[in-house]
Amino acid sequence: MTTDPSFSIPAHPQRRFPHGSGVEYEGGTEFRLTPERERATPELADTVVDILADGPYRYGDFHDLPMPLWLVRDEETTDVFRVAVRDGTVRLHVLPTTESDGLRRFFDRLCETSEGQSWTVQRHVDGQ
Repeated sequence: MTTDPSFSIPAHPQRRFPHGSGVEYEGGTEFRLTPERERATPELADTVVDILADGPYRYGDFHDLPMPLWLVRDEETTDVFRVAVRDGTVRLHVLPTTESDGLRRFFDRLCETSEGQSWTVQRHVDGQ
């Protein structure tokens, strides 16, 4: 855990297109951002929406899921990644072409909007 993460990506997921069932991802990396002070899912989701609305993001959300989830593109870095809010954390899911810059910029914006609250970052790599 760190409050100043590098957002290095040791493993990108592999994209598969099984016949008749869309797209699936195998493996990959996820960053879990946890605020020092516990916050409810709706409050964290509102924070994410505010960050996305301020730009430079193009994004869409998934409506019929049990948790808030967005597909995000940083228009300045061109990085594409998923953002989810679950169990008191904001989760950044690496996609096959995601690079560290977009993740780092999102984290920086999250810290800027958190009124001095610090965040810890845990990196989870599938298969490790």
